[in-house]
Amino acid sequence: MDLGAGRRGVDMGPSAVRYAGLASEVRSLGHSFEDMGDIAVPLAERREAGSGPKYLREIVRACERLAPRVEHVLDAGQFPVVIGGDHSMAMGTVTGVAAHHRKREEKIGLLWIDAHADMNTASSSPSGNIHGMPLSALLGHGAPELVNIGGFSPKIAPENTVLIGIRSVDEAERRLVMSSGVTYFEMMKIDALGIGEVVKLALDRVSDGTAGVHVSLDVDGIDPEFAPGVGTPVPGGLSMRETHFILEAMADSGLMTSLEIAELNPILDNANATGSLVCDLVTSALGKKVMGPLFSPRVRSRS
Repeated sequence: MDLGAGRRGVDMGPSAVRYAGLASEVRSLGHSFEDMGDIAVPLAERREAGSGPKYLREIVRACERLAPRVEHVLDAGQFPVVIGGDHSMAMGTVTGVAAHHRKREEKIGLLWIDAHADMNTASSSPSGNIHGMPLSALLGHGAPELVNIGGFSPKIAPENTVLIGIRSVDEAERRLVMSSGVTYFEMMKIDALGIGEVVKLALDRVSDGTAGVHVSLDVDGIDPEFAPGVGTPVPGGLSMRETHFILEAMADSGLMTSLEIAELNPILDNANATGSLVCDLVTSALGKKVMGPLFSPRVRSRS
């Protein structure tokens, strides 16, 4: 899906990751792997953007298709990995994860890794692009069509939501973030504290009273030196090593229930370098490492 973004191309992200060899890399770790195919999304040139949030109806429909697939994978005791596509897809992914746990009267934590807070609403967004709105919708704020995807709201609680890597936030959005109750580690805090301390603090928040943690990674959270294939690059981001550390630590913790990686744009990439990086990051999240774990698992890992 690229309907939520301001630039075309992220709809080809899943193909780039497949081409980089994700299936064989995951299987080499001893995991089984099933590619469930793509979610059907109309092309932007065949639709009108509309006067409010752009492509609102089409994005809602795509998320409504995605959510039950994610829920089904979790119901089967498996681990969903969702590759995008623009970050508006997170409204579908997180709805599916939350729905699975809602049936069990459980709540989830959310770790959001991104250069942007993605907490605009229709009234605060300068562009009307929905990929800048998914986190606010998941928290229960914004256009009712987005807020009510899956038939319930909110999907997550602010006290169990952590943003890592933000460094480009609109002025009105900044006020929303600061008043929302979410925890955020902008790059200045990461530089001051170090990624190890940030991850420990984040784990405490996302795991407090939750049954597990969903990790949502926008590739533009990584510095464009390492991840050039993104539509909205912002210099001064996470290093490749810091990003791997986050996902390796999440794997060690045993808390992660699901993973999505968004906003890979092969048109803007360099010889699929970012596609290969995404493939490597998925394997880090699934347990690949040079030596042993850094943290002792808090709960038993899902296979």
